[in-house]
Amino acid sequence: MILEEMNMREFERKVKKHKTVIIPVGSLEAHGPHLPLGTDTVEVYEIVKQVARFTAVFVAPPLWYGVCQSTRKHPGTVGVTPDTLRQCVKDVVKSLYANGLRKFAIISGHASSLHLSALQEAGEALLEEMGSRVTIAVISAYDMARDAAAGVCETDDDSHAGEIETSLMLHLAGHLVKGRGREEYPSFPHPILTGNKRKYWKNAVWGNPAPANAPKGKVIAEMLTENLVRLIRQINTFAG
Repeated sequence: MILEEMNMREFERKVKKHKTVIIPVGSLEAHGPHLPLGTDTVEVYEIVKQVARFTAVFVAPPLWYGVCQSTRKHPGTVGVTPDTLRQCVKDVVKSLYANGLRKFAIISGHASSLHLSALQEAGEALLEEMGSRVTIAVISAYDMARDAAAGVCETDDDSHAGEIETSLMLHLAGHLVKGRGREEYPSFPHPILTGNKRKYWKNAVWGNPAPANAPKGKVIAEMLTENLVRLIRQINTFAG
């Protein structure tokens, strides 16, 4: 049940029976020279639309902007602050609640620690305010994809625009993939903070895109879909 494709009468009828909605969250950020800026959003949105084929759940339009620290100096990255993301998620959940929905799965395709923390904080604040009237889950789809890729991909320490994400994009939206980026890993001077992160991470690739292919992406996508279907079914029946 894809919200933007429904008319008001369809929604009004179906929300009487179904109370769970997925809110996909991504980012608009550099993903090497070979993947589109919207990779995180495209991946999570395509996956959750597949989830909706197998279980009773609404899918909201994705939030295209996330908290982007490491890539904020790379061309094309457009981010928001944690405060903005928290408030946006809270506003969207409250509006969906006003429309009759009660169970909310916030699923992120972007795995920045600050980004995920903002989503978690928004969920906790909503629970504090709305209590037992709602069920809220915050899920990192990318972390789940890394787990699913453990027996499929061969690159160690693969994290961003590498073998996993390139394989997923070749499967989900291959027309958007422009060749392959080179293997790269950041060399940030931890624990020193630096404003010019591109100096230490030139091309925004963390891993090795070279061994990526669409069949690997298909296996990862199918495993990720299955895991999320199970999770949504658990949320559907969760009683608090």
